Amino acid sequence: MANVVVVGAQWGDEGKGKIVDWLSERADVIARFQGGHNAGHTLVVDGTVYKLHALPSGVVRGGKLSVIGNGVVLDPWHLVNEIETVRAQGVSITPETLMVAENTPLILPIHGELDRAREEAASKGTKIGTTGRGIGPAYEDKVGRRSIRVADLADEATLIARVDRALQHHDPLRKGLGIEPVDRDALIAQLKEIAPKVLEYAAPVWKVLKEKRKSGKRILFEGAQGALLDIDFGTYPFVTSSNVIAGQAATGVGVGPGAVDYVLGIVKAYTTRVGEGPFPTELLDDDGERLGRRGHEFGVTTGRKRRCGWFDACLLRQTCATSGVNGIALTKLDVLDGFDVLKVCVGYDLDGKRLDYLPTAADQQARCTPVYEELPGWSESTEGARSWAELPANAIKYVRRVEELIDCPVAMVSTSPEREDTILVTDPFAD
Repeated sequence: MANVVVVGAQWGDEGKGKIVDWLSERADVIARFQGGHNAGHTLVVDGTVYKLHALPSGVVRGGKLSVIGNGVVLDPWHLVNEIETVRAQGVSITPETLMVAENTPLILPIHGELDRAREEAASKGTKIGTTGRGIGPAYEDKVGRRSIRVADLADEATLIARVDRALQHHDPLRKGLGIEPVDRDALIAQLKEIAPKVLEYAAPVWKVLKEKRKSGKRILFEGAQGALLDIDFGTYPFVTSSNVIAGQAATGVGVGPGAVDYVLGIVKAYTTRVGEGPFPTELLDDDGERLGRRGHEFGVTTGRKRRCGWFDACLLRQTCATSGVNGIALTKLDVLDGFDVLKVCVGYDLDGKRLDYLPTAADQQARCTPVYEELPGWSESTEGARSWAELPANAIKYVRRVEELIDCPVAMVSTSPEREDTILVTDPFAD
């Protein structure tokens, strides 16, 4: 049976939550493979709005197993609160429907404090635009081999030893930033208190997924953020702290690369970005305001206003290549309704030289100016369309031109936040 990876192919906020929820009906397991609770997915199911940050999008669908993999960094207090919030909305979450990998590293309060202190201390032009949730410092501790992982919560002696090792690193850092030393005993007490609420969901996820695959179950691998925020292939240093591209799906839950059969890239019909960093097609005019207003472009997690711009086909060609995208889900097509003219970036001008990709060096990225192709817009509404026949001719032409420019087929088109308002071209789960 086919297993599908879903990745954001821009700077995040592409509408992954809805698409994952839509696809989860065809899947048996939904596995989150990277990121933290800095990412937010909004689902609209039968008129009910769910805002998820740590939980996989599949939790709102009955009869599915949702998995948080080892590639995620997990705030245990946030997880417990989010579970309670979703339960209050009528969703059943049990250890049979939600599992957390035993080797998942934890985000501690000290990580958020360090994250925010660093951002505040950064000079203008060097701020990353972090959410301040502690994701970066938690990944640093993972790589530095000083993380506290879910399994460590089960043994007090191990937990204390892990805390002491972490504080050997963090207390000198905090002193340099003018922060008080960590209250060791209070931190240990907090962890001991939250431990049983997290451990009830702990499992050897790699083993569970092996058994699921052996029995022919379909797995949907869910990523957070977007490929242009990837720590290696994003617009560094204005990126997240983990690998976002599809290759991380296998490592982030403990399966081999052969487990992935199809990669679906989620793409807005225009482009947005939250926080700092280069954005060649950004619009600082009425068109940009119009896109933001019509698209309700405010972050699910932070509430920050998103920067808006025209569709960038150059960037999409890159992310489709680095993630091995087989097809894209084009979202928010309805936001473009009413524009007389639409622009698509087909290349960049760098100091008089034409490029068909965004260069790696930050100074070159900053000097790139977009080269646009203009396409006719449409006055008719596409909102809620569920078939090609319901789309205006110019909307179909826009979608087809996008396919040509990014050298990747459109597998589905989303025309509203409602899960059923989707035009299916290719079923990623088709055998």
